[in-house]
Amino acid sequence: MERVFSDPEVGWLAFGPFELAPSKRLLVRNGAPVEIGGRALDLLVALVEQAGRVVSKRELFERVWPGRVVEDASLRFHMANLRKLLGDGEGDERLIATQVGVGYAFVGTVRTAAAVEPAPPAGIGGAALSLSAAGALPARTRLIGREADVRRVLDGLAEPRLFTVVGPGGMGKTSLVIDVGCRLASEHGRNVRFVDLAALADGALIPSALAGALGIPVQTEDPMSVLLGHIQARDVVLILDNCEHLVDAVCAVAERIREAAPKVSLLATSREPLRARDEHIHWLGALAFPSDTTGLSLQEILAFPAVELFVERASAANSALEVGADEARTIAQMCERLDGMALAIELAAVRAAAHGLETTGAMLGERFALGWAGRRTAQPRQQTLQATLDWSYGLLSPTERRTLERLSVFRGAFSLRAALPIVSDGDLDEAQVVAAFEELASKCLVTPDRTHCPEAYRLLETTRAYARAKLDERGAAELDVVRRRHAVFFRDTLAGLGETPEEIFAGAAMMSGQIGNIRDALEWGFGPKGDLAVAASLVAAGVPLFAYLSLFVECRAWCERAVRSLGDQFHGTAMEMELQAALGLTIMFTRGNAPEAGVALRRALDIAVALGDRWNQLRLLGRLHIFHERVGEFEQALAWAEQAVDVAERVGHPEAIGLAASLAGVSHHLFGDQARARRELEISLQKSAPSQRSRTLYYGFDHRNRSGIALARVLWLQGLPDQARRLAVQTEIEAIGLDHPVTRCIALIWSHSIYVWTGDEAQAQASLDAFAEIAEVNGFVPYIAAALGQRGVRAIETGRAVDGVAWIEESLARLHAARYELLTTTFELALAQGLLICDRLDDALHTVDATLARCRANGEAFALPELLRLRARIVGQDGAGPQAEAERLLVEALNTSREQGARAWELRAALDLARLWLAQGRTDEAPALLTPLRDAFVEGLDTADLRDLERLWGLLQEAMVASKGP
Repeated sequence: MERVFSDPEVGWLAFGPFELAPSKRLLVRNGAPVEIGGRALDLLVALVEQAGRVVSKRELFERVWPGRVVEDASLRFHMANLRKLLGDGEGDERLIATQVGVGYAFVGTVRTAAAVEPAPPAGIGGAALSLSAAGALPARTRLIGREADVRRVLDGLAEPRLFTVVGPGGMGKTSLVIDVGCRLASEHGRNVRFVDLAALADGALIPSALAGALGIPVQTEDPMSVLLGHIQARDVVLILDNCEHLVDAVCAVAERIREAAPKVSLLATSREPLRARDEHIHWLGALAFPSDTTGLSLQEILAFPAVELFVERASAANSALEVGADEARTIAQMCERLDGMALAIELAAVRAAAHGLETTGAMLGERFALGWAGRRTAQPRQQTLQATLDWSYGLLSPTERRTLERLSVFRGAFSLRAALPIVSDGDLDEAQVVAAFEELASKCLVTPDRTHCPEAYRLLETTRAYARAKLDERGAAELDVVRRRHAVFFRDTLAGLGETPEEIFAGAAMMSGQIGNIRDALEWGFGPKGDLAVAASLVAAGVPLFAYLSLFVECRAWCERAVRSLGDQFHGTAMEMELQAALGLTIMFTRGNAPEAGVALRRALDIAVALGDRWNQLRLLGRLHIFHERVGEFEQALAWAEQAVDVAERVGHPEAIGLAASLAGVSHHLFGDQARARRELEISLQKSAPSQRSRTLYYGFDHRNRSGIALARVLWLQGLPDQARRLAVQTEIEAIGLDHPVTRCIALIWSHSIYVWTGDEAQAQASLDAFAEIAEVNGFVPYIAAALGQRGVRAIETGRAVDGVAWIEESLARLHAARYELLTTTFELALAQGLLICDRLDDALHTVDATLARCRANGEAFALPELLRLRARIVGQDGAGPQAEAERLLVEALNTSREQGARAWELRAALDLARLWLAQGRTDEAPALLTPLRDAFVEGLDTADLRDLERLWGLLQEAMVASKGP
């Protein structure tokens, strides 16, 4: 069943495998409609719409049976049927809770339509914006007394702009913008992404955080450029929550986004204005409360938002709480003394539920100091909630205090399983920690956070800062012990992600929400009081996570620090091997083919050999093969491929054989042995499992995809253009499915050459456009230069030789600077052709001769026939050389083509030789040259070269008839 989440008329609510559309009176499970009775559906809607709140039996009777007298037994009967239909209680999650004698509450996690909106697919013709679950809106809570604020913010975002909600901590800024975001998504069909900046300690990471929320892989030194490249023409709403600790950096990022992406709306929350250009500000004030309850009725007092919030939270914590006129006045006085601050009210309400209103009111006077100094130089969190948290902290037992303090080392979400080894020790055993944890959760100091995991919790930002300050007061020794345990926990967790690439990938996905904790642990480990051994081992264990998140620049930086800090005990270990392997790969991605990348990869291979680790030898041989191929050292690349074949034979696993065959096949293709290349590449595709992103990230490249696109080129060279085109398109589609920009670029680079060779101008242009876009938005410097060269090739092919020559010359200069030589021969061939068209014969001849010399020296022989053919054209142009020399070169091109098994090159050389003979009047010799080729080509008759063959064949027939006379 298809469903459009962005339909503003539907308003879907989701929980577990179910999705509910109250307005449509429709319930579906895993996309299929569920048969449900009318009464049961009414009950479900009533409960889900007020999830987390006890709905009284009276309310349910009025909602489901309005105006009728109904027995409790009827309600119980329909509720039992509803629970059975939902499978409530069959699994781990409880959906409906009973408050005996009071009513029922829906306690399952409810998501709005915006939180489960699927990401749009990427098309083959270009890179589409991929919306990641990492940026989904958090669970929406019922707002009290904020409708006017919501309306103002929605009105302010009627057109794209930067809009900041400003107010003290605890006022409910986050809840407000989440509600706004849900409405924008469900009622206006907007794409809304949520980014909590509280998890960031460094403003430089803001662009990466935004890219992560948008599902944009960042593999460059300049993530901001990648981000802007993706969103510059998109209609997206970015919610930036908790900006105050990074206000300068957020200001700079926001201004750049507004300048480069005018359709993007930015909704920020902060304790102070960003002071950005064209910023619109909404000051979020306190919830309204009665300053004087004299003459007000109970209902009038309860109608004030601050009082309503207090009563709702207190009733949720203690369903037996009764609120009469006297209690309402006491609550109103407490709300006034709390200045209508939402978080402070919620904390006080929970305590009132446990200790009673009078006791809480008395303690409030003793414990709270609500006169805010308002000085900018004061600690921000101490300007608003210091007294509130002092009071809350004062109610805790010693064990609860120590537990809360130690939990402050977590940044973002954590589970009880993660907390136990970090909090517990000789002073606090696990049983004490579990009990304290449950108490902290019940007192709202530990808050459920279901964004990444159903068992996750977090400390509110202000609570964490307060608890951390208390931990600091205990002394550096205890802080360092806790931080060490924190770092060791995440190191061990990452090290245990799994053995296979699939297990590691799945584990990295589960850990993706912990990147803030891992960064904190690494900063401590490399810091003055840290442990370099723990830090280095954490980097090595975290490499798969950084790869999963496409944080290649950050991964490279951590690997560099880890390698520099390695002690003697780690030299030659598996840990060093992993660090060196990651360092070499990330340098290739982020800095180009710098020599230090090769040094790191060789060191990693030496360790793998010394350890007898053949699988890692294959992984590293693959990276080294590609590195030397990219820098134009084809002999060395072939040597690595041959070594990989030897290792794979000893491993004996199909995957190992397929990987090695891929390397060998690519090398033999570039060396000009197309028959052997085809055998190896077909073996690779036969032995390799279908491409998966997990294996692509594990190996660094998708070797199966490289085999497919290389085989497509081989098939064209062997005279099978239709098969080549089909395989090129299929391989490119598979590359799109991997969601791995490097693999997509590799596929597009080589598929583009096939479309150029076959003369398919439309497909060549589409391939080039897609390649150029991906290169630009991801900041792939060598590929950006390559795209310019490909544009030059297209210009020369379509009659714009002057432009084409200039573009290729610039592209080659930039590629040489990046030590990316894989496309040099292809571009120099096109350059020489363009120079010939422009009558720059000396430059054309010099270019071809230099390319021929280099190819003969480094073993890149696949293009030799084409280079010889082009040289023949140059020397024979307008008497620039003797015709005999041109004929000699064409004959050499023919013979070289046949030796290589490159029938496509043979056809081109034969066509030029036949034209030469025809011009010399040697009409009878040309048909004998072309006839075998006409018979050999049985497909691709629409391609440029075969159409050229038929035209020339017709001219030959006419010349032969004319030579015989009437």
